[in-house]
Parts: sequence; structure tokens; C-alpha cells
Amino acid sequence: MDPIALAAGTALVGAIATDAWQGARTGLVGLWRRVRPEQAEAVDAELAETRLHMLAARASGETDTEQALAADWQLRIQALLRANPAVAVELRQLLDEQLTPALTADERSRIGRLVMKAEASGSARVYQAGRDQHITER
Repeated sequence: MDPIALAAGTALVGAIATDAWQGARTGLVGLWRRVRPEQAEAVDAELAETRLHMLAARASGETDTEQALAADWQLRIQALLRANPAVAVELRQLLDEQLTPALTADERSRIGRLVMKAEASGSARVYQAGRDQHITER
């Protein structure tokens, strides 16, 4: 999955439970309207429904629901990107300017970027991991 779809879906669901929700909604529906105008109204209604589920999940401490909602929007955003890859620039702008600032520091850490570069020569090996890494030698 495209990393921007992962980040945007996660940030969207997090922002949806904040006061920044209207800006997030307007921004995402605007993107949809440009790429898939026939789906924009449905997406708008689905965002409102997601907000209700998200607020209820947060009130009852259901983190699994929050993760499921984020996964759902990640898939939807991925499909939008497949339909029009050029929308990634606008999506990144929405993520950076509206969604991410609405999140808590903990939520922001979940959508951060990670860039790793390595160079090996000869018989050298390079092992990189963005998180846990387990290496078993044979």
C-alpha cells in the first residue's frame, strides 16, 4: 500500500474525532470531487458516519474500532490514488496542513515518515528495519 494512503487514513480517522474534523472532511471530499465526482456525496456521508463511530469508540476506549476505521479509509484512499496518482500531491498537502496538526503527539508519531538509505559493497550486508527486526543465521 502507498505510504501516503496509510498515513492519510490513520490521520483522517484521528482528526475526525477533533475540532479539526470539518476541515478534514472538506479537504478529503474536495479531493474525491475532483477524482471521482460521482462518489463525493457518498464519501461525505460516510465520513459523518465514521465520525460517529470514532467518537463512540473513543468514549468507550475501543482501540480496535479506531484501527478498523483507519484501515477502511486507508483502502479507500489507496483506491483514489490508483484512479489518479497525481492526487498524491494534494493528499500530502492535506495531510501536512490539516490532518497532522489536529493530532496528538502520540498520534503524529504513528504517521511519521521514515527514510532509510544504505550502501554495501563487496560481501557486506545491510539490515534495516523501521521497527522490529529479527535475524536468524543458518
